[in-house]
Amino acid sequence: MELPQIEDFRRLLLEDTPLLDVRAPIEFEKGSLPLAENHPIINDEERHLIGTRYKEMGQDDAMALAYDLVSGETRQNRIDEWQHFATRHPDGVLFCWRGGMRSKLAQQAIYEESGILYPRIKGGYKALRQFLLDELEISTASISYLRIGGRTGVGKTLFLNTLPHSIDLEGMARHRGSAFGPRAIPQPSQADFENELSIALLKYRSTSQVPLAIEDESRNIGAVMIPEHLFKKLRQSPLLLLETPREERVEISFQEYVVDTLKEYQHYYGEERGYSLWSEYLLGSIDKIKRRLGGERHAAFRTMLEQAIDAYQANTDGALFKELIAELLFNYYDPMYDYQISKNEELIAFRGDAAELSAYIKELSAK
Repeated sequence: MELPQIEDFRRLLLEDTPLLDVRAPIEFEKGSLPLAENHPIINDEERHLIGTRYKEMGQDDAMALAYDLVSGETRQNRIDEWQHFATRHPDGVLFCWRGGMRSKLAQQAIYEESGILYPRIKGGYKALRQFLLDELEISTASISYLRIGGRTGVGKTLFLNTLPHSIDLEGMARHRGSAFGPRAIPQPSQADFENELSIALLKYRSTSQVPLAIEDESRNIGAVMIPEHLFKKLRQSPLLLLETPREERVEISFQEYVVDTLKEYQHYYGEERGYSLWSEYLLGSIDKIKRRLGGERHAAFRTMLEQAIDAYQANTDGALFKELIAELLFNYYDPMYDYQISKNEELIAFRGDAAELSAYIKELSAK
């Protein structure tokens, strides 16, 4: 029987098709798709043993070992997982690395167990990944971009989220793009970041022709990088500067880095451990900028931060935090911003508060 294959990658991605990734966990972690679930046909240890046997004795012996390792109850448990996925997602698709033996075996097992002819991706993840890289270049060239810039704490991400046509790169990267940028959960792999970005831009191209707003970022957002061709295009795009009163910047930063980030840590790690990890994150972040601050100023800020953490734990008093945030914003980040913006003066198309920027972008989009 000819098992069905899917090669219309564009439709698959635009329609948010559920994806069953049957590769080993180590492959999944290196890169997959945003909607993919990993239910492997072989685990990491089995993959290593089979690969070693293949190198030493050839394909037939490697296949024999694979059947020995994945048999009986182990095999049935994995088939049950695939069948459960197929039942939950009858419109889904499965894939392995190249669309070959592993995905065919999973297809055949699902069919024999349930009678469901579940399609696989032709060419597997490798072909889908290449499609996304190609589409990322096309999107870069064909979309017009607006960079949203401004001083630290002006609320650029909050503003982006109010716009009908925007993409949050920091959200995708799970990092805020600064020394205090790490989040409670790890960043995606570079491939995962690029895949999600490519899909978002592909969807945007299919529905809109107006300029797309993206926050003005450095090339690196934590450990992931904006693809070079996109970064160059963004650097040449109009720069819109969001301006926010100083007092409001302190409140925005306090809410994001203290209140919201603590909630995030406690959500993932529990109240007590979450507070401890959040404290470590803050102290580690201030230590990252020790060299720029200078030893004496760093020591003073670190002591102040330790006191702020203790006070907040005792009675959620944010006064010390806000005092420290103001010092960092106005005496550390602002001078660096002034230097950087001086090199981009010719690309500044507009500056104003959130309402003024929204009106300007709306006017641009109507042309």
